[in-house]
Amino acid sequence: MNNITDKTLALAAVFQAAKLVQDIATTGVADQHDVQVIISGVFNTNPSNTEAVFGSAENLRTGLKCLSEQLGSATTERDIDITRYVISLLHLQKKLLKDKEMLNFLSRGIERAQQQSEHFSQLHDNVIANLAGVYSESVSTLQPKIMVSGENQYLSHTEHVNKVRALLLGGIRAAVLWSQLGGSRWQILFSRKRFVEQADRMLANTQPPLN
Repeated sequence: MNNITDKTLALAAVFQAAKLVQDIATTGVADQHDVQVIISGVFNTNPSNTEAVFGSAENLRTGLKCLSEQLGSATTERDIDITRYVISLLHLQKKLLKDKEMLNFLSRGIERAQQQSEHFSQLHDNVIANLAGVYSESVSTLQPKIMVSGENQYLSHTEHVNKVRALLLGGIRAAVLWSQLGGSRWQILFSRKRFVEQADRMLANTQPPLN
């Protein structure tokens, strides 16, 4: 893969996490396959390549589509909350990478959750709650905090809140990958057409995975 492809995949994963957070916060439900992809990415800390973090480009179709819609032509209606989540994730990962103590805490917490997932599953409530706790005690302490907008009937439920936090942790993982590949917010601003074109190309060459 070339660098623009790798960066597009990483950025699409950030958008996918943001979209899923919005879905849960506003409707109480999110596509389970898409959630699985983002959570799996948290546990995949030693991939052979960028695509391997999330399994395949097909697994990020939701994120690729969201990226294209959010960064595409002016005629496309943009979602303010998704944009805000993405910007916040990209900003917070920069702060996180400067905090070695917090990075070590995250690594230990993710390792514990991974061990737990071997006895249950990656999407088991206990595993999700564990990841949510790791997020709350690390990334959530960084400023400015990500304020999730949605319906109180969903955001007042522990199960939904845990899933939102676990997905935000997944978004941070994707944002860190984006940074490791040399991505920056300036590139999104000045090279967004390239990312949109690459995302559209990848969408045209992939098929939705079978659930």
